[in-house]
Amino acid sequence: MPSTATADESGPPTDEHGGSSDHDDHEAHRSRWPLVSAGGAGALYVGVALAVLGSAAGVIPPLVGVSLAVVGALVAAAGLFGWLEEAYLRGYERRAPDGRARRLSVTTMLIFLGTDLSTFAAGFLYYASVRVGAWSTEGLPPLLGSLVVINTILLLSSSVTFHVAHEALVEGNRRRFERLLGVTLVLGVVFLAGQAYEYYEFVVHEGFTVTDGVFASAFFGLTGLHGLHVALGVVLISIVFARARGGQYGPERDTSVETVALYWHFVDAVWLVLVGVLYVGAVVTF
Repeated sequence: MPSTATADESGPPTDEHGGSSDHDDHEAHRSRWPLVSAGGAGALYVGVALAVLGSAAGVIPPLVGVSLAVVGALVAAAGLFGWLEEAYLRGYERRAPDGRARRLSVTTMLIFLGTDLSTFAAGFLYYASVRVGAWSTEGLPPLLGSLVVINTILLLSSSVTFHVAHEALVEGNRRRFERLLGVTLVLGVVFLAGQAYEYYEFVVHEGFTVTDGVFASAFFGLTGLHGLHVALGVVLISIVFARARGGQYGPERDTSVETVALYWHFVDAVWLVLVGVLYVGAVVTF
């Protein structure tokens, strides 16, 4: 098994005598778990695509795609948790804070978010190609309502509580940090429930589904992709919250808090663009 130099609120790995190992300190972390997680994520995306194709064209039973998506989600989650345990939790108590590892983790998260932005950009470009030219709001469900306003307030508030929670941790106020982090987690869960309710209203009451034209595919594709990111963010915050309750964070041990906060703020920023482009932009004629 290759040695692992962690990138969390930790320093270089120690040998059996408690000392630092120079070889391990300069060796990049290698793991099989990211490949497992990536494979699961790929299966999840393919499963969703097959489920939509099966529902729209009847080529294959939609249950096949749904089953593949569920298996993919479970495999992706297993990969994430395995990676977490291997790279962050194993031998945690023996490691000291490491500023270089912290900077590496933050930089890696920023690079990931940059690549993730391209995924959303592809969806927005698809919508832009649909929106150019003659546009009619006829047949669209009531996109602008109190629900989208409430969801926006919830998500923006969660970003504020996360930021203030992190500041409290840096100041050494761990109790306030844990309390505000818990509030952030609840706000994220409520947002997901609100989005699920919105989908229910559109599909069941309005008859507006992903197969109802190019705008519907863009709408459900982008909001669904964002919802998946929020769900992942909720999982990450849950892990951070559990570790916080276990006393694993402090002013100099906040790498995971910083990286997850960056991810959550990114998700919130994307939501604002989604609201402006899909919700407001769809009903406003130019």
